[in-house]
Amino acid sequence: MDRTDHTGSIVVPERVRLRAEQSSSQTRQWLKDLPALIAELEQEWELSMGQPLSGGSSAYVAPVKTASGNAVIKIDMPSQDRTYSFQQERDTLIRANGHGYVRVLKFDYERRALLLEQLGLSMQESTLEPKQAIRLLCKILKQAWLVPPGADQTMNALEYKAQTLAQLISELWDKLERPCSEEIVSQALEFACRRMNAFDRERCVLVHGDPHPANALQILAPRAGAESGYVFVDPESFLCEPEYDLGVVMRDWNEELLATADPLALAHDYCELLARESGLDEATIWEWGFIERVSTGLYICAYGSSEYGQPFFKTAQRLLDT
Repeated sequence: MDRTDHTGSIVVPERVRLRAEQSSSQTRQWLKDLPALIAELEQEWELSMGQPLSGGSSAYVAPVKTASGNAVIKIDMPSQDRTYSFQQERDTLIRANGHGYVRVLKFDYERRALLLEQLGLSMQESTLEPKQAIRLLCKILKQAWLVPPGADQTMNALEYKAQTLAQLISELWDKLERPCSEEIVSQALEFACRRMNAFDRERCVLVHGDPHPANALQILAPRAGAESGYVFVDPESFLCEPEYDLGVVMRDWNEELLATADPLALAHDYCELLARESGLDEATIWEWGFIERVSTGLYICAYGSSEYGQPFFKTAQRLLDT
């Protein structure tokens, strides 16, 4: 169970508190101001706050009661990540209008606050079989990819995700004193080079950026735009070829892949299913999936826990060794 910390008169999940305390002076001030911020929103939006939800680390999220029913409030902490902004998330959700994504009921740009429709369990919490989850994620993604980018969203080769992930892999592998084999890092960088060489602005869509099962939540009642029964939350919202999102889906299932006698065959089964359900290129999905597996393992080791990063390395190694 996620431990919590009492800040002022509110309860802050430990992961949120730790990230705020360790990130910057701006996030530490945000944590200090959070009780007053919540009190202001409670009054202005006429909310009754519930206990915060655990799981994430970059926002305060809690169920609320409004005059018209139940909802969820999300208050983002400030971010110095140039690839993400509260404005991008807000604008994507508004343009989506509930198609593939959670609905926005209200927002406050200055306070980085969103009032969202209430949703149910995540796909991860529903313990779906991997292939069932893959089929559902593809259905949601095909809706999400139809959301148009903002007028100010552009993309060039130097900002392309393959370029930034290659840089992250190289930097973290050295910084962490090589926590995984050179073989899997070299393979990931080779795949990243292929994706950079294949960069085509015309094929780019507004990807979710992190469409794993924990970011797909059940709707509580049937509605237009959520025919699969699930919608996405927490979009990162940047331009990329659509296979990137499917590569993020591919990076999961470490437990299943490490438990099987033939992980390569099972991983190719997953990849083939992703290609079939999406109508996109299987080899491109595979390359993004391997890049994501290695980069995610390094990122978790650098900013989370080596224990949780190692399964990504072990799976990547087995995909090369078998």
